Amino acid sequence: MKRRSMLYGGVAAAAGLAGAGVAWWKIQPHQLAPEQGHADHDAGADSFWSLSFDTPDGKSLAMSSFRGKPLLVNFWATWCPPCIEELPLLDSFYKTNKAKNWRVLGLAVDQPSAVLKWLQAKPLGFAVGMAGLSGTDLSKSLGNLSGSLPFTVVFDASGQLLHRKTGKVSPEDLAQWVRT
Repeated sequence: MKRRSMLYGGVAAAAGLAGAGVAWWKIQPHQLAPEQGHADHDAGADSFWSLSFDTPDGKSLAMSSFRGKPLLVNFWATWCPPCIEELPLLDSFYKTNKAKNWRVLGLAVDQPSAVLKWLQAKPLGFAVGMAGLSGTDLSKSLGNLSGSLPFTVVFDASGQLLHRKTGKVSPEDLAQWVRT
């Protein structure tokens, strides 16, 4: 009986360690997959910084133009109620912190026509790029394993991924991120 209890205890401990290991792996930033056909880009943040997106009005927006400054990137969509609810907070954050070199980029996982219509009704002060459906894969490569919206990441001025959050950001999140 004692031997069986020890065996069960050992199995339970191994399962607990395995679960903790999986949880630790899930919360770690994951490297971006290298761009196909671009062998000169290595995996990781360099791939992210080499991307460019169209704006809702059809202009090009290069991620490299955001390098050298802290950057908050928010994945959102017009059909996502929590996304729409947090956009005024992100806009206020941008307006308050742009003098401190902070930049905000909204990457819309949506149709350009829907985003353009929404922005005409409720303009934002920060840049918006069209990530389209591939935005889900991009957000997953940045640690959004569920592919949920909204999803936010924060990079420091050197391009290092510092923070990420699935779900709506809070004023407390933003205050903490500015301090780091």
